[in-house]
Amino acid sequence: MGYAGGAAPDPAYHAIGDHSETVQIDFDPTVISYEALLDEFLAAHNPTQQAFSRQYASLIHYHDEEQRLAAERALADYHQRTGRPVYTQLVPLGVFTLAEDYHQKYQLRQVPELETLFERIYPDYRDLANSTAATRVNAYAGGHLPINGLAAESEALGLVPEAQEALVRAVARWYP
Repeated sequence: MGYAGGAAPDPAYHAIGDHSETVQIDFDPTVISYEALLDEFLAAHNPTQQAFSRQYASLIHYHDEEQRLAAERALADYHQRTGRPVYTQLVPLGVFTLAEDYHQKYQLRQVPELETLFERIYPDYRDLANSTAATRVNAYAGGHLPINGLAAESEALGLVPEAQEALVRAVARWYP
């Protein structure tokens, strides 16, 4: 979680300037393509909803011309499939500023056993923010990953039994 898209120096939550809240995704194109990431974004996000502020604007930040063109195609395809106007904007990334520590892995931090475990593993919040395991746990805790994958993955995520149980309880609230 962080801020990007603006020119104001040193954005922060209470002084965001002309930036927007955003996430930065590091990916391996031999594992997943940029186009597949765009498909996931459009499946999990409503690009037809107008933003009520710059802070929460629907944006795709691109690194280069190739990404910009791919995002343009994805948005045009979405519009063609749905017939609805698309308000998601394409913006050059510029500088990505990591958000304050209390914004990192918010859902994980709502489960005390998980928060304690991950704070021990990653005392520096920047390491927590960059952890793939913490990102996966955060996504499960927020109800963004299907519960049927949790049992197989929880041990691989490095969770001790107490943390595994806490995560199962946290995920269960999303699946009544």
